Amino acid sequence: MLNKQNNDAKQPRPEQGEAALFRRYYQYLRLERGFSENTLDAYRKDLQKLLSYYADEGIGFRSVTLEQLQTFVATLMDLGITPRSIARILAGVRSFYKYLVLEGELDNDPTELLESPSRGSHLPDVLTVGEIDLLINTIDMTKAEGQRDRAILETLYSCGLRVSELCHLKMSDLFLHEGFIRVHGKGKKERLVPISPRAVAELQDWFYDRARIAIKPGAEDDVFLSIRRGTPLSRITVFHIVKELCRAAGIRTTVSPHTFRHSFATHLLEGGANLRAIQEMLGHEGIATTEIYLNIDRHHLREEILNHHPRNIKA
Repeated sequence: MLNKQNNDAKQPRPEQGEAALFRRYYQYLRLERGFSENTLDAYRKDLQKLLSYYADEGIGFRSVTLEQLQTFVATLMDLGITPRSIARILAGVRSFYKYLVLEGELDNDPTELLESPSRGSHLPDVLTVGEIDLLINTIDMTKAEGQRDRAILETLYSCGLRVSELCHLKMSDLFLHEGFIRVHGKGKKERLVPISPRAVAELQDWFYDRARIAIKPGAEDDVFLSIRRGTPLSRITVFHIVKELCRAAGIRTTVSPHTFRHSFATHLLEGGANLRAIQEMLGHEGIATTEIYLNIDRHHLREEILNHHPRNIKA
C-alpha cells in the first residue's frame, strides 16, 4: 500500500486520489504517447518496482528525492539486475515523474539528474584493503553513531553480507565466542558465516553504546539500531552512511554496501581461498553448486576465511 503522507509536495485532488492519477497516466501513455499494450504493460510493471520498493521503505512517491532514487538504482544493482534492465526500468520511472510535473502534481522532477548505470558496468568497483581502512578511519568517533558505523562497515566487509542481511541481523544470531554469525539470506535460507576478530571487537564496542539507547518495543533483538529512534536500521540509512563516508574520504568510484560484499569475495579469491567456500559464504545456491556444498564442512569453511581474509591474516 502506497504511503500517502507528504509534507513537501502537492496533495492529489481529494475526489480522485492516487488510483485515478495512475489511470490518467496510463491513458496519457496510450493516447498521447501512442504506446502499444505491450509497451504500456512494461512501463506499468517497471513503475510498480519503484512504488513497491518505496512502500516497503515508508516513502511516498511524491516526496522521493534524487538521492533516494540513486539508492533505488544501487539496490537494483545489489540484486544483480543488469544495467540494460535497470536503464529500461528508469525509462519508465522518468516518464512517470515528467508526467507529474506536466500535470502540475509536482513542481520539480526528481529524475532530472538521475543517471543510468553504464552498460559495461556489471559489478561494482572493488575497494582495496587500504581504501576500506580509509573509510573506516574517516568515521567521526565523536558522533553518537560513530562506533555503530564502524561495526557496520567491519561486519559488511568481514562477512560479505547483503545490506538486507545486515539490517535483519539479530543479537540471537551472534555466536561471537565461536567466531560465527547466523545470516538469514534470500528465500529465508540460513547460513553460518565466520566473522573476523576485528569485526567482533567493533561489535562489542558498539554494544556498550547500544545499551544506552531507548530501544523501541519489538527491536530489542536487532543488532543495528537508529541512535535517535531506537528502531532497526533501514537499508537506505546504510546506503547513506557509505555514500557520506566516501564523500568525506575523497573516494570517487561508485561505492555501495554491496561493494564491501564484492570486495570480500575478491580479496578472498586473490588471497587463495577456495572458490567453493566463497560461494557458500556468500549464500549463492545455484543448481551447479548445490551438490558441491554438501561436501564442504563448516570447519573447512572457517579455515578458508581465517587463512585468506585480509582481516584475519597476521602481519
